[in-house]
Amino acid sequence: MTPEDLNADSRPSPEALLDQAQRETRGRLKIFLGAAPGVGKTYEMLISGRARKDEGIDVVIGVVESHGREETQALIEGLETIPRRRIDYRGQQLEEMDLDAVLARRPQLVLVDELAHTNAPGSRHPKRHLDVLDILEQGIDVYTTLNVQHIESLNDVVAQITGVRVRETVPDMVIDRADDVEIIDITPEDLIKRLHEGKVYLPETARRAIGSYFSPGNLTALRELALRRTAQRVDQQLVSHMQANAISGPWAAGERVLVCIDQNASAAALIRYGKRQADRLRAPWSVLHVETADSLHLPEKDKDRIAANLRLAQQLGGVPMTLPGRDIAREILRQAYQTNVTHIVVGRSTRPRWRELMGGSVPSDLIRHAGDISVHVVSGREPAGSNGRLVAPAEPSRFRIQPYLLSIVYVGLASGFGMLLSRALDVRNIALAFLMAVLASAATSGLGPALFASVAGALAFNFLFLDPRHTFTISDAEGVVALAFFFGAAVITSNLTARVHRQAAAARQRARTTEDLYIFARKLAAAGTLDDVLWATAHQMAAMLKLRVVILLPEGRTVSVRAGYPPDDTLVEADIAAAHWAWEHNRPAGRGADTLPGAKRLYLPLRTGRAAIGVVGLDSDKDGPLLTPEQQRLFDALADQAALAIERIQLVADVDSARLAAEADKLRSALLTSISHDLKTPLSAILGAAETLRDYGPAVSGADREELLATVVEESERLNRFIANLLDMTRIESGAAEPAMSAHYLDEIVDAALRRAAKILARHKVQADIPANMAALTLDPVLFEQVLFNLFDNAAKYAPVGSTITIGAATEGAWAVITIRDEGPGIPEGDLDRIFDSFYRVRKSDSVQAGTGLGLSICKGFVEAMGGTINAANRTDRSGAIFTIRLPIARETEQ
Repeated sequence: MTPEDLNADSRPSPEALLDQAQRETRGRLKIFLGAAPGVGKTYEMLISGRARKDEGIDVVIGVVESHGREETQALIEGLETIPRRRIDYRGQQLEEMDLDAVLARRPQLVLVDELAHTNAPGSRHPKRHLDVLDILEQGIDVYTTLNVQHIESLNDVVAQITGVRVRETVPDMVIDRADDVEIIDITPEDLIKRLHEGKVYLPETARRAIGSYFSPGNLTALRELALRRTAQRVDQQLVSHMQANAISGPWAAGERVLVCIDQNASAAALIRYGKRQADRLRAPWSVLHVETADSLHLPEKDKDRIAANLRLAQQLGGVPMTLPGRDIAREILRQAYQTNVTHIVVGRSTRPRWRELMGGSVPSDLIRHAGDISVHVVSGREPAGSNGRLVAPAEPSRFRIQPYLLSIVYVGLASGFGMLLSRALDVRNIALAFLMAVLASAATSGLGPALFASVAGALAFNFLFLDPRHTFTISDAEGVVALAFFFGAAVITSNLTARVHRQAAAARQRARTTEDLYIFARKLAAAGTLDDVLWATAHQMAAMLKLRVVILLPEGRTVSVRAGYPPDDTLVEADIAAAHWAWEHNRPAGRGADTLPGAKRLYLPLRTGRAAIGVVGLDSDKDGPLLTPEQQRLFDALADQAALAIERIQLVADVDSARLAAEADKLRSALLTSISHDLKTPLSAILGAAETLRDYGPAVSGADREELLATVVEESERLNRFIANLLDMTRIESGAAEPAMSAHYLDEIVDAALRRAAKILARHKVQADIPANMAALTLDPVLFEQVLFNLFDNAAKYAPVGSTITIGAATEGAWAVITIRDEGPGIPEGDLDRIFDSFYRVRKSDSVQAGTGLGLSICKGFVEAMGGTINAANRTDRSGAIFTIRLPIARETEQ
C-alpha cells in the first residue's frame, strides 16, 4: 500500500479545482507585506509596477501615498495616476481612490497603497480592501501594501507585543485570497537607522516611536509574525496545488500533525500528545476518527467518549474530523497524503497478540506503509486522577440470547435436512447443509451467533454423520480432515458474511439518513412562512436525533421560543441565559458545554455565513453527552439547511418590507407633489375671489359678484373632488374599499352620474346608448357611480369644447360591457400601459385643467374590487379615447 496505490483511484479535489477556476476569471492579487511601517513596501510595489510597465503591461496608480519621500515620489513620476475623488466631510475636503474611474479605465494592473485604509464616509465601500475586491472581480490585477499589524487575526497578538492596538484591520480572507505575498523586511537596526534619518516619520514623532513601538524586541517579534503568516499562506497554496493536481504527499515543505483516535480510553491522552507535538513543531494539527461498520454497534458510552474527545480536540485548537471507511489504516494514510501530513500520532494496539498475528493492527500497518510520514505510536495512558468520564472502561454491550437460539434452530434444520440427504449423498456433501446454517446465522444475527453456529454445526455434523455415529469420536482420518475443513470454512464464511451484513446495515442507515435529509430539504423548499420552516425543523431534528428540540429566534435584544417538538415554550432562567449567550457569541452553551453547563438543555447556534440567526435547544433524559459524533454531523447538516431556509424567509420578508417602504415613499412623494401643485390652483382661485369680495364688496357690481361667487363654488367643488379622490385612493391602498354588491340597473346609475357631472359636461354633448332591456348588473352603486363620474371628468378635460362624449353598453355572455368614448386627441402609445397608475398624468396642453392623476387609478381599483376589469385604448373610427368596463350580470337575470 504505497502513496501511489492510495492515489491511484483518487481525483483532483473539486474544491481546489473550483478555486482555481474562480482565480482564472478574476484579477491576480499581490500583497507586499511589511513587518513594520517604514520597511519600504510602497517603494518595492512601485519598482515592481514600473518593471511590469516596461514589459508592456498597462499599469496605473489607483492611490499611492509618498508621505513626502523623494525616492517614492520619483518612482511615481512616469506612471499614469487616476485622479482621486474629493469628498466633502464636515467641512473638510477628503481625497479617496476613485473606484468608478479605475473600473472605467480598465487597466491591466492597478497599484493600491495602504490596503487597511478606512474610506471617508460617502464612499461606495467603508474599507479600501473592499474596493480592491471589486477591482479583482472585474479581472484587473492589483498590487497593494499591508503591514502585519493590520491583519485581523494578529491584531490582539500585535497589541500584546507592542502595547498599541491598531484600529484599521483587514480580514484574513483577503490575505488567503492573495495569489502572491511578498515579505518586505529589513533588520531592526536598519529600520531604526531610517527612523533617525527622518525617512519614516518627522524627527519628533520618530524619537517617540523608537522609544515605544519600534524597539528592537518589538521589531523582531513583528518580523517573526510576518514570516509565519506568509508561511501559512504558502502552505495553503501548496496543499491546494496538490489537491487540484491529485499529487500524492507528503511534500515536507511544512509540518502537519494528524492524531488518530478511536473509542479507547487513551484517546484523550493521544490528543494532548498531538497538541504538544504540534506546539513544538509550531504546526497545524487535526484529529481524525475513522468510522467503520463496527462503529454502529459500539456501546453508547464508547460513542459518547468519541464525541467528548473530538470536542476536546476543538477546544485545544485542533480540527476534528470523522470519515467513513472500511480499512482504518488505509483511510488514515489517504487523508494524510491528501492534506500533506508529515506526522501521524496513533495509540498502541490493544488487540490480543494472536489477532495481530492473524489480521495485523493499525499501528503496524501505518508504520509499514507510511513512506516518508513519521508515525508516533504512543501508549496513551492517562495519569492518575484524570477525568473518570473519559478513561473509565466501557460497559460491555448487553447480551441477547435470541440470536443464539435462532442459530440453534438453523443448525437443527440443517441436521434434519442432512438426515434426509444422507441416504442418497456422500457425507461430505451433507456438510454444505450445515454451512448454509452458518451463513444464515451470520446474515441475520452477526458474527457472534455465526461462530456459535459454526461450533454447534461441527459438533452436530460429527455426532450425526461421522462414524462412529452418535458419538463425538472419529474413527478414520478422512473424517477428521472433513470435519476440520468444514469448521474452517464455516468460520471464514461466517466472518465474511457477518462483515457484509455490517456493511449493508451501515449502508442502509446512511441511505435512510440521506433520504431523510432530502425529504427535509424538500419540506424547507416548499415552506412559505417562517412558522412552517421552524415547525418542520423542530420535528425533523426531534425525529432523527431522538431528542427534545426547541428553536429560539431573536426578539429585540434577546431570544424567545418560536417552535418546539414536543411543544414546549417554558424556559427557566438558566436556560434563557444559556440560549442568549449562545446566540450572542455564536458558540454552544448550556448542558455539557463549557459555558453555563447548569442549564437543562444544550443550546447550539443556527448560523449562516453572515451570523447566528437563532438557537436550537436540545434535551433528553439520558446521562452524558447529548450528541454522538454521528449525531453531531447529522445535526450540523440539519441546522445548516434550516438556517439557510430561515434566512431565505427573512430575506424575502426584508425585500417585501423594502418594496412596501419604497412604494410608500413613492406614494408619499407623489402625494406631496400633487398637493403642492394641483391643490394650490383651486385654493388660489377661491382665496382670490374671497379677498376681492372682502376688500371691494360694496363696489362690486351684481354681475361681478355672481361671477366671483360662482368661481368660489366651482373651485370648491373641484377641490372637494381632489380630496375625495385622495380619500378613495387611501381606501384602495389600505384594502378598505369593500364593495356592497347587489343587483342594479345600469341606466339608473348612469343618470345619477350624469346629473352629478352636469357642470363638468356643460360644454360637451353627451350621448347615452344603453339598451332598454339591459339586464341588471352585480355591482356597488356608490362605487360605480364614482367610476363613471371620474371617467366623465377625464373625458371633459381632454375632449375639445362642443365635442360628443358617448356612453354605451352591450351584453357578452355573462358579462356587461360598458364603453365611454370621447373625441379628444387620444392617448399616446407610450402612456397606454401607465394610464391607470397612481399620480400618473398624460402630457397635455396648458388649456387642460390640472388634476391629481388619481381619477383613473381609482376607477381601476373600484372596478377590480367589484370583480370587473377596465382598460383604455384609442378609437379606430376617429380620434379620441375609449374606456371599456366589463362587469358581471346578476345571476337571476342571466339568460
